[in-house]
Amino acid sequence: MSTLPRTPSLDLTGKRALVTGASSGIGLGCAVALAEAGAHVVCAARRADALNDAVAAVQDAGFSAEAMQLDQTDIPAVYAAFEALYDVVVNSAGLARHSAALDTAPQDYDAVFDINVKGAYFLSTSAARALIKANKPGSIIHISSQMGHVGGIDRAVYCATKHAVEGMVKAMAIEWGKSGVRINTICPTFIRTPLTEQTFNDPERYAWIMDKIKLPRVGEVSDIMGAVQFLASDASAMVTGTSMLIDGGWTAD
Repeated sequence: MSTLPRTPSLDLTGKRALVTGASSGIGLGCAVALAEAGAHVVCAARRADALNDAVAAVQDAGFSAEAMQLDQTDIPAVYAAFEALYDVVVNSAGLARHSAALDTAPQDYDAVFDINVKGAYFLSTSAARALIKANKPGSIIHISSQMGHVGGIDRAVYCATKHAVEGMVKAMAIEWGKSGVRINTICPTFIRTPLTEQTFNDPERYAWIMDKIKLPRVGEVSDIMGAVQFLASDASAMVTGTSMLIDGGWTAD
């Protein structure tokens, strides 16, 4: 009788994970998803009060978590964070300052690129360097955006940063694959969080969003959580250098 194949496990018991931007929204959802799968999650963010509240909620739910105050634009601080070793690193820190391209201020351009690209780049290299030095496999996951694959209204700078992250991840995947270090992106559509409520409350913007999303609703944080578990776990052991689009069909046409 033939031996049946078995589905790889999503279990992360015994794994250590770092999630940046974990004080709210998608980042907090990612932290919860990894904790639910059994990982000990270090939740990192700039805002200490919000971060501590989020970590307390995760702990109160019975999961293993701790807080780390971290500004991802502070590259020496990022280096210091990886004096510890993490099996899974999720980058959910990011910034958006939307305007028409002709109205973009240089300081806004610099601020968005500083965290979305430079911060993401050196977070990735720090995580990979630690894993390779320890001769351990690992998974690095960036919360990118559907805007890393298309353009959008008043989003030239934001789209530029997310397209950059997509290219960066492909190159890093090629470089680190032989060491067993995987790196991928998750590319959500508009997700309902406190930061996006202003956009959803604009009738013109909401109509544009619902015209582009093929499913009959906007995204929720919970829509991201299963993808994070998948990319963090052995279930995605053959997945690297690619993006998982959770966009309700936005990029299908």
